[in-house]
Amino acid sequence: MAVAVRGRGGVWRRVWQCGVGSPVPRGQRAAAGSARGAVVPAGKSGLAPWVPVVGLEIHAQISSNSKLFSGSQVQFAAPPNSVVSFFDASLPGTLPVINRRCVEAAVMTGLALNCSINKRSFFDRKHYFYADLPAGYQITQQRVPIAVNGTLSYSLCTDHKMSQMVTKTVRIKQIQLEQDSGKSLHDDTRSQTLVDLNRAGVGLMEVVMEPDMCCGEEAAAAVRELQLILQTLGSSHAVMAEGQLRVDANVSVHHPGEPYGVRTEVKNINSIRFLAKAVDYEIQRQIEELENGGTILNETRAFDSKLGCTVPMRDKEGKQDYRFMPEPNLPPLILYDTKSLPANMNHQQVVNIDRIHERLPDLPSVKRAKLVEQYGILPEHSFTLLNEDGLTEFFESVVKHTQMKPKKVIGWILNDLLSYLNQHSLTVKESPVSSSILADLLNLLDNKEISSTAAKQVLGELWKGEGKTPLEIVKEKKLELIQDQEALEQICQAVIDGQENEELSQHRRKCTNRMTKQSYFEFLNNDQHESTWQILKSMEEN
Repeated sequence: MAVAVRGRGGVWRRVWQCGVGSPVPRGQRAAAGSARGAVVPAGKSGLAPWVPVVGLEIHAQISSNSKLFSGSQVQFAAPPNSVVSFFDASLPGTLPVINRRCVEAAVMTGLALNCSINKRSFFDRKHYFYADLPAGYQITQQRVPIAVNGTLSYSLCTDHKMSQMVTKTVRIKQIQLEQDSGKSLHDDTRSQTLVDLNRAGVGLMEVVMEPDMCCGEEAAAAVRELQLILQTLGSSHAVMAEGQLRVDANVSVHHPGEPYGVRTEVKNINSIRFLAKAVDYEIQRQIEELENGGTILNETRAFDSKLGCTVPMRDKEGKQDYRFMPEPNLPPLILYDTKSLPANMNHQQVVNIDRIHERLPDLPSVKRAKLVEQYGILPEHSFTLLNEDGLTEFFESVVKHTQMKPKKVIGWILNDLLSYLNQHSLTVKESPVSSSILADLLNLLDNKEISSTAAKQVLGELWKGEGKTPLEIVKEKKLELIQDQEALEQICQAVIDGQENEELSQHRRKCTNRMTKQSYFEFLNNDQHESTWQILKSMEEN
């Protein structure tokens, strides 16, 4: 039986925050570099400093109802081998038929990443033999991919206060369309391997990034930005916990001025947090290996999240011959723009690059700029809003339904709402407090009907999800601010009458301060310090 592991490992909050993840076992020297070409100081040997180099290959599952070359349904966690067509199982006589939606998703992604779109691209067969690859080859784009030569800009902070951020750019070598393989599920108890072909033939975009990064923090920030772009475009759901976004990291180190060192590949990392840890660990491992007189093998490694280290899988010293060859059952993939589209051709039957470009939504970088400009929030707050799925919409809905200024609203959302969601491992969509309920609460606070202390108390009651409104809780707990001046004076007079005359005469100022505090407790969390203070001072003068 197929087993799928689900979790929240694919969601990494505040990816741009310094100090990604917990410390790796071999230390944090490798994470010290924060700019392209940054160096790691010399270690125990006292040799020249090291330059880490990191490149990424990212496989994103295309958001489509059917697979790349067959009509089988794409469904996560479906019963094993329940969504497999004859073509997916590689039965003789079956032929591929390309999915137009997958082509359009790849073009849209290429445009969003500033790539050049090849109007004529080709499919190839990549031969290798695994139990979960029934054809014995994968259909991919090795010679001429659909998109090339792009860039991805991402941001990360330069200090632990998250107040200073720097924008960096990584080059995109290419984006190619290809099939996914099935899954091999190893049953150690019975010493057997089970094969699930549900995933076989699902459309993938492989995004190949040039080795322009130097640490786990940069790699994680770049992948998180790509993930946001894919989700904004709708070209991929990019949920790492469901295997919709998988990362292979190529890592090497060398001395400044020398050629790149031998690289290792850390395969199938399914969490942004694990990506940062794996890259930093692998950099440090290679440095220590070289400084101790060892050599780096050109090998494939996996990241063990429990141990916090990479472990060898297989070496690449004997380079595998994939025997690439043109895919004989698929013609060249021809795309058009408005200028090259023949006049007599039905535009419904072709993929028009210009039409796709016109439909591009605002990308995350543009959304952040608009949030800062429209609401006057800090840039780092705009990153947090976009990093959390659904949080931007939640924030804008609250702002729309409350009179409170957006700068104050953002504080309640980031400090109170998010902390609760993080503590209980909930997403924004799973929040027991809706945007309209939070807006009602903030309106009570903004209208000075309750104090900020009382508002937090009400919010704590709202988390229980009992269906009460903020106003009902305020009345039930008697948290309203006292608006009647005479009532305030009576309470203050009662406090004064309760003080000893000697203490009042000898330590008048201390007593006044003490009375203010006592009066505050009389109001039971009602934030009326200023009114109480003024009344007490006037009584003192009289």
